[in-house]
Amino acid sequence: MKPKFSLKAKSIVLVLLIGLVLSISAICISYQVYSTTMDNRYRTSAMDLAKTAASLVDAKSVAEYADKMMAIYGQNPMYEPSTDQELEAYYREFDGIADEYYSVMYQTLDSIKKNNGDVMYLYLFVLDPATHTGVYLIDVDDSEYACPMGTWDVIYEENYAVFDDPTIGFPAYISNSDYGWLCSAGAPVYGTDGSVIAYAMIEVSMDEVMADRNAFLNDIMLIMAIATVALVLLFLWIINRSVVKPINSLAAAASSFVSDQKSEGAASAISKLHIRTSDEIQNLSESIKRMELDINQYIDDLESVTAEKERIGAELDIAKHIQASMLPCIFPAFPDRPEFDIYATMEPAKEVGGDFYDFFMVDERHLAIVMADVSGKGVPAALFMVIGKTLIKDHTTPGCDLGKVFTEVNQLLCESNSEELFITAFEGVLDLVTGEFVYVNAGHEMPFISKAGGDFEPYKIRAGFVLAGMEGMKYRAGAMVLEPGDKIFQYTDGVTEATNVNNELYGMDRLKAILDKTKTGTPNDILPAVKADIDEFVGEAPQFDDITMLCLEYRTKMEIKAEDAQQ
Repeated sequence: MKPKFSLKAKSIVLVLLIGLVLSISAICISYQVYSTTMDNRYRTSAMDLAKTAASLVDAKSVAEYADKMMAIYGQNPMYEPSTDQELEAYYREFDGIADEYYSVMYQTLDSIKKNNGDVMYLYLFVLDPATHTGVYLIDVDDSEYACPMGTWDVIYEENYAVFDDPTIGFPAYISNSDYGWLCSAGAPVYGTDGSVIAYAMIEVSMDEVMADRNAFLNDIMLIMAIATVALVLLFLWIINRSVVKPINSLAAAASSFVSDQKSEGAASAISKLHIRTSDEIQNLSESIKRMELDINQYIDDLESVTAEKERIGAELDIAKHIQASMLPCIFPAFPDRPEFDIYATMEPAKEVGGDFYDFFMVDERHLAIVMADVSGKGVPAALFMVIGKTLIKDHTTPGCDLGKVFTEVNQLLCESNSEELFITAFEGVLDLVTGEFVYVNAGHEMPFISKAGGDFEPYKIRAGFVLAGMEGMKYRAGAMVLEPGDKIFQYTDGVTEATNVNNELYGMDRLKAILDKTKTGTPNDILPAVKADIDEFVGEAPQFDDITMLCLEYRTKMEIKAEDAQQ
């Protein structure tokens, strides 16, 4: 139902009220305009007075005074006497400069100051570019604070432009100092040759103006406060009647939703809502009533879905334990075999994973190791992993060609691969007597080899095509010879492709660095160190792939009996 009075209409009313507040705010703008106008007026007045003072003095006489004063000042610029006697002696050096016209000039400037009651200070000074100072030539001030001829003062850095262009003088500016609010301006005094010989400086008091401005501001603030309070009260009354009370009713009904669900047969507070505001809040009330019906239906559906999800979760947990139990997990694995030491781990990214490792004795003198990674994740990959692991182990027999083993396993996997999964796999068989290590690789990562305690180096071997990827593939085995003390580290791509929060890969270089750091340790020491280094690198980033590792150390050659050697 379309509301008779929408929130939009009510918003228009509120905007009109806000407009009233904005109109009052315009008074603040008026205050700004007032302040700016008065400031500009005083700046103009101060500059005009400075120009007047500069034009009323005799330039020739001023030039003579300035030359004589600066000649004395230049002998000891920026002099700072330490005693009153030294100060008096310094000022006496300038006594002979003033003549009759100097008094006339003083009177002329003094009349300008007295005829303009707001003028607090009026003086002439000469610039010294070498020291960036201004030296007082005459100060029209009959107080004890008057600056005698020769008094110097620093020129502030913001006025340094006058040294580059003396004709610009000191444009009017307003400042607040220990003497109160002042509007200052300086006009150049030009010599007969058109050069600037001195500056007439005017400082006009603005204390009364600032006092008026503050009073005006206080009045504006009072008006604004009264208007704001009145509008807020009106706004609250409107909002409370048309919005707050209905929403509170909705909130109270919604908060009792859970308790109402427990009271079977009783009508809920939501169903009892009776809001008639003829706007969007009424529509919201009707929507909440419909939502309650939908939620009740959703809860019924969710209970059944949750029960099914819990059942699946329990089954996945069992599958995880079953998968873990299928991999060799008791270490030391062969405590009665001193010829080698082996250790392996697998950490799935999900409840169950597609990676697997295996190691087993083919016969009394041959040890086989397997490392593989099934494409995909979860239950399908785990089931395919079981098939692949079983086939590889069953086909690895004494004296068999590992290339033939992978060729046969590939053919069998291709025959029952409706999900189009594939396996990257590496298998190696170590002759514990001779140290010969025969291996076959089906698209898997290259292993790292450490020769007799040396650094780990990636062993570059030809990678064949993946298992279950294509029928009729032929695989060839390779071989190397291990000596006692050599180690083999094999892994899945979940190690090197572990990613941190910056989307950076762990990589081969980091893996080699941690392997070299722990190269003297046992396999049981190396794998936890690698995993800890991966965890530190990854940080808070989620694990996207299974992390599986295996390390084999060939410790000593197997001794065989004479009759076995003859066989």
